[in-house]
Amino acid sequence: MKAEIKNRITNRLRRVEGQVRGLQKMVNEEQYCVDIITQSSAIKEALSSVEDLILENHLSTHVLQQIKGGKEQRAIAEILKVYKLAQKKK
Repeated sequence: MKAEIKNRITNRLRRVEGQVRGLQKMVNEEQYCVDIITQSSAIKEALSSVEDLILENHLSTHVLQQIKGGKEQRAIAEILKVYKLAQKKK
C-alpha cells in the first residue's frame, strides 16, 4: 500500500473509531433519535471515503501491475467487481 494513502486511511479510521464511540454514548444516553441517525450517517460517509482511498490504492498499484504483467483480464474482472459493489451501495 502506498505510504501516503495508508496514512490517510489510518487517520480516517481513527476518526471513525471516535465517531462510533460517540454513537454508542448517544445510544446509551438515549439521545434524540434524529441526532443518532445523523451521527450514524456521518460514520457511513467516513467509511465510504476509506473505501474510496483503498480503491484508489488498488487501482494505482495492484491493477496497474496486473496490466503491466499481461493479466489484463484479471484486472478488468477486478475493476468490474468493484464497480458492481459500488452500484449496490446506491
